[in-house]
Amino acid sequence: MFIDEAEITVIAGRGGDGKVAFYPNKSGVSGGNGGKGGDVYATATSNISQLVSFLERSEYKGENGGPGGENKRNGLNGKDLFLKMPIGTTIIDIATQKEITLNKEGFQVLLCRGGKGGFGNAEFKSPTNQTPRNAQPGREGQLRKFKLILKLIADFGFIGLPNAGKSSLLNVLTAANVKTANYPFTTLEPNLGAFGNKILADVPGLIEGASLGKGLGIKFLKHIEKVNLIFHCISVESEDIIADYKTVIKELSGYNVKLIDKKSIILLTKVDLSDQTEVLKKVKQLKKFGQDVLAISIFDEKSLHILKKIISP
Repeated sequence: MFIDEAEITVIAGRGGDGKVAFYPNKSGVSGGNGGKGGDVYATATSNISQLVSFLERSEYKGENGGPGGENKRNGLNGKDLFLKMPIGTTIIDIATQKEITLNKEGFQVLLCRGGKGGFGNAEFKSPTNQTPRNAQPGREGQLRKFKLILKLIADFGFIGLPNAGKSSLLNVLTAANVKTANYPFTTLEPNLGAFGNKILADVPGLIEGASLGKGLGIKFLKHIEKVNLIFHCISVESEDIIADYKTVIKELSGYNVKLIDKKSIILLTKVDLSDQTEVLKKVKQLKKFGQDVLAISIFDEKSLHILKKIISP
């Protein structure tokens, strides 16, 4: 599922409490300091569907620091928490309205700083107080609320009838991990994935009458209006590839005639399921439409390499 907006609460870890302790026979103070609370970071990932996890859970906490121990042992620092967010996510602090965008994979930003650990009683020893009996509590970590907005315009769009192999191609090219199965309408919402710095969109299967609201309707066609290149997927299993091609073209023009003028490449998919003679025959048929045609299979590294070069030359 493609989600483009969410709100979360982030709480960094609390610092550990300082310890009140003494060496045996009260020969001196030995209380250690508490550990620092864990920070919380946002880190950019190429998995565009990652934002959906922030709808399932809205609060995130860093690990608390450990308490100080005896013999001046300091508490363990809390582990930092890293929240994975898709490239292109804008993070807005709801209180201040300050914002930052995760614009490249691996980019990292500190969201909340962990609280400092409290001092143990050994830190309070002085010439006038050799046996202090007080320690300091750990400080609370920062608490902030954020709005997450994913602003993406896909560079490439995969279109075609249901079960044309669009989602499988997206999965093999990116980390989208889209659900696939051998029946129509596996994809019920647009799926996005990143190949390097290029965004790929898998648009749910079109059927005859989609531009008039049939099937999944036209609400997904808007996702290919701004793509730079359309990949028109047609399964080699089709009994009438010409009719399949014309059906999709008709629906595109019915929605927005300008879509027909967009640069496109026909992908004859799932060619591992057919013999070479049949593949060549269908490629020849499709070339009559004046488009470049690429026979491709997710199990054929050579054809995938060609597709990858087209996406990221």
